[in-house]
Amino acid sequence: MINMPLRPRKRAWSASFLIALCSLFIGTTQAQTAASPLSKLPTLGDGSDLSSSAERRLGDRIARELYRDPDYLDDAVLSDYVQGIWQPLLAAARLRGDLSPELDERFSWEILLGRDRTVNAFALPGGYLGLHLGLIAVVNSRDELASVLGHELSHVTQRHISRLIARQGQQAPWLIGAMILGALAASKNADAGNALIVGGQAVSAQNQLNFSRDMEREADRVGYGVMTQAGFEAQGFVSMFDKLQQASRLNDNGAYPYLRSHPLTTERIADMQARQLLLPAGALNATPTTEHAMIAQRARVLSNPGVDALHAIAQEAKGAQMATLHPARQAGVLYGAALASSRLREFAQARDYLQRLTDLVRADAQAARLAHLLSIEVALASDDKALAASLLAKSQEMPATKLQRPELLLAAQVKGQDKAGLAQVSQKLQAWVNEHPRDAQAWQLLSDAYARQNQPLRSLRASAESQVALLDYAAALDRLKAAQNVVKSNSPADHIDASIIDTRKRQVELLFKEQALDR
Repeated sequence: MINMPLRPRKRAWSASFLIALCSLFIGTTQAQTAASPLSKLPTLGDGSDLSSSAERRLGDRIARELYRDPDYLDDAVLSDYVQGIWQPLLAAARLRGDLSPELDERFSWEILLGRDRTVNAFALPGGYLGLHLGLIAVVNSRDELASVLGHELSHVTQRHISRLIARQGQQAPWLIGAMILGALAASKNADAGNALIVGGQAVSAQNQLNFSRDMEREADRVGYGVMTQAGFEAQGFVSMFDKLQQASRLNDNGAYPYLRSHPLTTERIADMQARQLLLPAGALNATPTTEHAMIAQRARVLSNPGVDALHAIAQEAKGAQMATLHPARQAGVLYGAALASSRLREFAQARDYLQRLTDLVRADAQAARLAHLLSIEVALASDDKALAASLLAKSQEMPATKLQRPELLLAAQVKGQDKAGLAQVSQKLQAWVNEHPRDAQAWQLLSDAYARQNQPLRSLRASAESQVALLDYAAALDRLKAAQNVVKSNSPADHIDASIIDTRKRQVELLFKEQALDR
């Protein structure tokens, strides 16, 4: 379920999780001897699952650390694509009865993207999922990505995490410490880490391993049902499994930490081979859609920010092999080259690639939309606000409640030069956050828009809500207190806004107190 990337630069993303996990384990072993909020967790020897409320609190604690991690990424285009897969999976889990009404209400069901080029995804307590950009970059289709997300979703809905924590709570503190040290060692050397884990687990290791194998088989079975119920092709599950199996044969050189957290047992392989026999010939070699090829290249560029890596990606569009590629793959290469060139501030080259891309994908609505969004990004990056505004105007106007997130966030950056534009984008952002209160980036853009309109109370309140969405209640309270000080300074203030701020401050204070008790 959880693993650490091998590259030192990326260790922080999973290290944050390990810190929170370590504190959970320590708290669990002390639950019978110390009076603390963790006393609500299962006591030693108690085989019951972790309660859903306790699991959510633990998940919030871990997620708060991940939100602060430099590798956390809120990219509107990638998030929009992932949500287009994630939401149907959630709906299917509800329809099948896998996702109970209690968990549906209590858990977060949030996906956190990590700017890491290793192939990994992991489920966290409380309905949070971690997804590395490296995995998005290597999957061949929406269906393959759906298979991974469906598998991780099933780890949560089947309460595997709470069962695992309850099981871990029965282990001795020295054993838990060995497992944590093993995971940390694996961040530097997979073989050394695995050896340390095996050495620490000793005789009781087999029971824990069997438990994990059972969970993996169940997540395969339930995840397969969820993704097919959601309308994704079964071949995606099989082809993703086949891809992992091929990587496993190469002994996993560190690019696939997913294999170490989700080991391919003989039972899982046999089950997937049986499913493969049901697929038509050639199903596993399907060409990716143009849209997915472009998304995969975006993930690749954003997870490889180094200058040399960006130059290499940009140069691929000039290679002789371009003419031999399938049009969908050509579109992906051109998209990656344009984005990489923009990151290198080679804007003339980026626009050249964009023009070639636009001509290639004109007949594909989804791919054309991605190319158009990228053209706005490039215009903004080159500080050509007039061009960005012109391109944005060509986008199809939609009602605020139906506006897609990437277009909305780009509009917030473009329409910041005049009062009319600011008022329009503020209205759309406000409508959006009313329906998506966990969208921290939208709240912060709304705060900026209000600040430019000389509305300090609304700006501070929106900034506070951005921090609430990131689970940083202390920072949110600082902003709400600053808003109250604005009111006290005899500045002109809307009484309704002031009342909202007072009410919201009391609510956040309660959240902050609950958060403090869980530490």
